[in-house]
Amino acid sequence: MKDSNTVQPVGGAPADRESWAGTGESLDLRLWLRLSTCTTAMENRLRILMRNQFNSTLPRFDLMAQLASSPRGIKMSDLSRRMMVTNGNITGITDQLEKDGLVERVKVATDRRSSLIRLTAKGRQAFRHMRSAYQEWVQDLLGGLAPERQNMLYELLGELKQSSLAEAAQESPGAA
Repeated sequence: MKDSNTVQPVGGAPADRESWAGTGESLDLRLWLRLSTCTTAMENRLRILMRNQFNSTLPRFDLMAQLASSPRGIKMSDLSRRMMVTNGNITGITDQLEKDGLVERVKVATDRRSSLIRLTAKGRQAFRHMRSAYQEWVQDLLGGLAPERQNMLYELLGELKQSSLAEAAQESPGAA
């Protein structure tokens, strides 16, 4: 298997996050740095595209995507867990989206302290346009991998995800 990290930039400066780890470093460290580099590079590209085409951000899109999958609405605490960010982050994004008329807060009849967040009609329409473009962008980003390689990577990352979640549950049993 070839290592695609052998190209050194002009001037000897590291090209990216993984460049500092040479072949003498452990495979797990090099793998982590490669995953991190790929994620960062892809997210940066998606952020630019989202900002340029929709004057929006990835966190706003991610929150809208969660809401689109739950048309009746989601509690903020559940959004926070799903998106793996703090309640404060969710509140800030929700406030912005509500101001723009893309989401609404609906009180829960059985719990006066809680409300559900859901997309408005305007929000659903905006999300459909964003999702379509987002899917094309992701296809372009991953287009260099043949479908069978994409599937292999998906399966391997699924194993890594399960392993990571199992370890996290062992470290903090009350959090799972």
